[in-house]
Amino acid sequence: MSRYRITLLPLLCSMLLFGAYPKASTSIDMQIVKGLYFEDIKAYEPAREIFAKLYDRTGEGAFLIKEAKDALFAQSHYPETIRRLLHLRKQTPDDKEITRILIPLYMESNNYEAAKKEAERLLEDSHDPRDIDLASNPFLYGGDLKRATQILRKLYEHTQRVSDLLRLSDLLVYRGKSDEAIRLLETHRRLKGEDKAIYAALLKLYSAKKDIDGLLETYKGLYKLKPAREVLDRILEIYAYKHDLNSAVAFLESVDAPKEVLYDIYKMTKHYNKAMVLAQDMARRSDDPRWLAELGVLTYETAKNKDDKEMLKKMSEWFEKALAKGVDDSLYLNYYGYTLIDKNLDVAKGVALIRKALTQQPDNSYYLDSLAWGYYKLRECDKAFKTMKRVVEKEGTGVPEIAQHWRAIKECK
Repeated sequence: MSRYRITLLPLLCSMLLFGAYPKASTSIDMQIVKGLYFEDIKAYEPAREIFAKLYDRTGEGAFLIKEAKDALFAQSHYPETIRRLLHLRKQTPDDKEITRILIPLYMESNNYEAAKKEAERLLEDSHDPRDIDLASNPFLYGGDLKRATQILRKLYEHTQRVSDLLRLSDLLVYRGKSDEAIRLLETHRRLKGEDKAIYAALLKLYSAKKDIDGLLETYKGLYKLKPAREVLDRILEIYAYKHDLNSAVAFLESVDAPKEVLYDIYKMTKHYNKAMVLAQDMARRSDDPRWLAELGVLTYETAKNKDDKEMLKKMSEWFEKALAKGVDDSLYLNYYGYTLIDKNLDVAKGVALIRKALTQQPDNSYYLDSLAWGYYKLRECDKAFKTMKRVVEKEGTGVPEIAQHWRAIKECK
């Protein structure tokens, strides 16, 4: 109703300037001010009484409209107010304001059929989006959802507003027409531009339908609109669910994703050459020694000959630089330590690094396997057997490397 609030200031000015009520203008003016004051303090019943008397005294329709609106706020005198408005309409049949106020009055009186008739009348007389919006209410709350859908569709066609589209799509979903709601939302997204509210609605609908591809495309569009790590994580989760990490790589490259994320995907998909280029760039630009360790990992992983002495020397140089700059992540300590052991580069140092890794993760089976292998290479067979036994009891021998180590260590004992 606030959309159609009528100000009496123009009316008051005309009264004062043109002498509409030369003998009693002061009294009328004071009553207007009093009525407006009561409205201001939300005393709607006394305000209604004042404007009702002013209408009876002057016949000015604006006073009756004020009376009617105050009746709505006061939740009183509905039948009487409706009767007075219908009488005024006979004098001014083209006054749309009467129709606008009759709709909520009939609704508050639970006379939805009458409210619907007034709504149809308003739709015939006006193409104002506010009137179309108002006219939808009797059908929404009166149970005629098909007609309400038609009106809200008309409203959206006029305004192209996201808020109106969301109301329409919610109603369609309520009526079991989710596919139609999705089509409308997708069309708006493609033709009218991006909006987070549209994406939120689409995610909810695709999730309800368990439409993985729809979810993926929506998350991708949302990420392009406003990059956020949680959205990117959902995209990667879906790609992983679809077993399509190569497409994940293509997407990450297309949106200039965070370098760390892109690097991890390169490694997972064994794009080691791309990973190497990225790690070299990060090592130059960052003080984080992690990238030096990663260069050590990639030097080994990209080598065709894992026993090449020059390659192993270069790998060790990267790791030594990383250690000197403070790398102490157990993942790197175990990786480098195991390589030193397995390639007989420096078994004792390898064992020391793995022990340090185990201080961070004491029950990590892979680290314990590395330690056992180090003890084996040092010919400390009892230690190797006891350590490896813990691994086998926990993991079994299904992993070929564990099975190989277990056989060798048992023979050593």
